[in-house]
Parts: sequence; C-alpha cells; structure tokens
Amino acid sequence: MRDVNRNGILIVIIMGTTMAGIDSSIVNISLPVMSRQFDSTLSEIEWVITSYMLSFSVLMPLTNWLKNRIGFFNLFVGAVFLFTLGSLLCALSTNLPSLLTGRVVQALGGGAMAPTSMAIISYVYPARVRGTVLGWWGLGNLVGPAVGPTLGGLLTQQFGWPSIFYINLPIGILTIVLAFRYLGVLRSQPKLKLPFDLPGFTALTIFLVCLQYGVARAEVLGLSSPEILVTLGIAAAALIVFIVIDRRVDTPIIDLHLFSNYAFVSCILVTISRAAALFGGLFLLPFLLQEQMGFSEGMSGLLILPNSVFMAALMPFAGKWSDKHGSREITMCGIALLAISMYMFALLDKGSNMWQILVTMTVRGVGMGLVLAPLNAATLSAVRPSEVTMASSVSTLMMQVGGAIGIAMLAIITQNAYNRHVLEGSSNAVSHHLALRQGFHISMWILILTLIPAWFMPRRNLVLKDTSAHIDT
Repeated sequence: MRDVNRNGILIVIIMGTTMAGIDSSIVNISLPVMSRQFDSTLSEIEWVITSYMLSFSVLMPLTNWLKNRIGFFNLFVGAVFLFTLGSLLCALSTNLPSLLTGRVVQALGGGAMAPTSMAIISYVYPARVRGTVLGWWGLGNLVGPAVGPTLGGLLTQQFGWPSIFYINLPIGILTIVLAFRYLGVLRSQPKLKLPFDLPGFTALTIFLVCLQYGVARAEVLGLSSPEILVTLGIAAAALIVFIVIDRRVDTPIIDLHLFSNYAFVSCILVTISRAAALFGGLFLLPFLLQEQMGFSEGMSGLLILPNSVFMAALMPFAGKWSDKHGSREITMCGIALLAISMYMFALLDKGSNMWQILVTMTVRGVGMGLVLAPLNAATLSAVRPSEVTMASSVSTLMMQVGGAIGIAMLAIITQNAYNRHVLEGSSNAVSHHLALRQGFHISMWILILTLIPAWFMPRRNLVLKDTSAHIDT
C-alpha cells in the first residue's frame, strides 16, 4: 500500500490515547474536591473511578469484533467521538449521578481506544521495530497519566473541577480532524461480517459487572453480606457459562485459546497484579498529599511532576531495550522500583520534607518508565499478528479489571483499618494516616508478588509468524 504516512498515523493515535490517558489520572487529584461539593463519602466518590473502569471493561471485548466489522478507521474515530461527548457531559454535570452517567459515556469510547491503537501499530509497523514504536506510543500514551495529576491540580484550583473534563474537548475535536487526514488509508482494511457472539458477550458482561460491583460494594456492606455473596455467585456462574459458550462457537467474543499461550499468560498475570497495586495506590495518593500532608490541589499536582518527567524520559529507552534484549529483566527491574516507591509512600507523613516526596515520586516514575513499553511489546510479540487485536483487548481488559479490584480492595482495607484505629482510641487524623499507610504496604506486597509471574516472561520478545496482512509501502 502506497503513500502511508506512518508518522502521521502514530501522531493521531498518540493524541487519542493521550486524551484518554489524561482522564485516567486527572480525575484522581480532584476527588477530594468532588467529594466535598457532592457531600459524598469515600466509598461513594470511588464510583467516579470505578464506574469508568467497569464500563470501560464491558466494551473492550467488543474491540476485535468491531475491528473486523467496521474497520480500524471507523472504530477509532467513533471511540474518540464518544469519549469527547462523555467529557462534555461530565463537565456539565450538577450532581454525582449525572457525573457518573458522563463517565459511562466516556468509557464507551475509552474502552476501544488503547487496544485499537495497539492493533493499528501492529497492522502498520513490522515486528522488528514494534517495541521501539510502542515505546514512542507509550510515551504519548503516558503523557496523559503523567501530566494528568499536575494539570488536574492546577485546573481544579484555578477553575474548578469541571475544567478537568473541558480540557478533553479541543483535543478530541483536533484528533478527529487529523484522523480523517492520516488514518484514511486504513479504510482499505478488509472487513469481515463475522457473526456476533451475543450469548458469550452477555455472559462476559454479567461476569464483569457483577465482579466489579460486588468487590466495590463489599467496602460498604462487608464481604459476608448476602447481597455481596449473591452478586459474586452470579459472577462465578456467568464466568462458567462464558467458558462453556466460548468452547462451542466458531467466533467467540474472546478466544480463550490465547490462554494456552505460556508467554501471553505470563504477561497478563503481570498486567493484572501491576494494575491492582498501581491503580489502588494512585487512588490513595491525593488523600495522602491533600488531607494528611496539607497540600493544595495545585501543589499536589506539582509534587507528582517528577514521576511524570522520569516516566516519559525512560519510555523510548525501555522500548528499544526490549527490542534488543527482551522484556523480562527490564520489566522486573521496573516492578522492583515500583514496590520500593510504595514503601516510601508509606513512610511519608506531615513531618516529611519536600525532598522526601520528590525522591519518592522519582523512584515511582523510573519504575513506571521501565515497565510499560517492554510489557506491551512482550504481550503483542507473544501472539500471532491475526491475534493482536484480541490480545491487546484482553490485556487492556485485564488491566482495567485488576485496577478496579485494586481500588476497591484498598478502599476496603483502608476503611477497615481506619475504623479499627478509631475504636482503639486514635484521633481521626492519626487513624486516617495509619490506614493510608497500610494501603501503601499492601500495594508494595502485591508488586513484590508480581515479580513471580514476571520471572516467567520470555527472555526474548518472540515474533510468531502469521500469514495475516499488514500495511506495506
């Protein structure tokens, strides 16, 4: 295929994923402000994050079917449009239910953005440079999460929390305009009218919704609550039904044969446990900086900046390293640094000086920079080109499910720890701080355990051959 502007394509998909990435972290820093304005408890305001993750994960399994049905171009542009519309609805919301509705619409677009972008990279770029390209895409993909807390803090302090959603509107409109200019070449991608696995999708949706809802509500009702037990029981039954259906249909919504791939499963286990620790830790961080250490929203965002700078600086380097030397060692190094950063967060208190905070953020940023591009490269190279869209959807889905469970789990742990310390006679402030410290310790141990599946990742990034086409020049 001629006249393919690969750089233009990469810029467009970086813009789309950057917009979604900004939203994934920009909201966290504003949660305390939203909680006060809507007079919401920690367990209620948690749904600003959890509702997005839940809706995000429900749409994601459809990515592979939609890619075959409508093509990469329509799928990507549609995802950006929905995300931009959802951002507008969030900004205009006047209460918590309307905000959650906007977050669901956002997630319908965001759920397809990352796996579609990763699949486009696999379709456009040959395997020999994929790690490097994923490093640059990851750099753009992480600019959002990296600058999100800083940008969110400054915007919230100066203009109020709705501004963190308005910021997506110009990015979304520009991305759609550029998509028509540079992604038009993807319209020639062959489209397949595959049958839709409605029973499988229904069973998977029930499983995902009940699992994440049950875990999130367990913080309020307790794990032994009849409602929680019934909800998790329905989730387990739906998972069994989904597995049975998957074995009997020719075009399943998720091909479970992927999980017979040893290298792919290792990468997925690392993705799940890493997400559980990091999403949960990120959820707790604004409450540590603002409510315990007394920093404003703007200053909290600025304190996170070293994390962003080092993460962004190391992404291209880590991608090139994985192309030449494989992903296992560099991923394990990054995970170890992330575990150390969680331990360092647990040590912070009102008496901590600015340098302690900055060093901790730097360690976290270096760890994140070393993990993400190599892990993505290992995941995509472990499957055949025809399986890349499915594999990237599964990987992103597992990341979201792991993150949602991590947030809910740490919310339960910190709330129980807070209640216990209050009953023991500690003040509210001291109890809150001790509870947050325990949450960071739990995140640390999850990351330490993540080193086990990381050890079983392939030493070298495999490139499985396939007859599937990709764009040639």
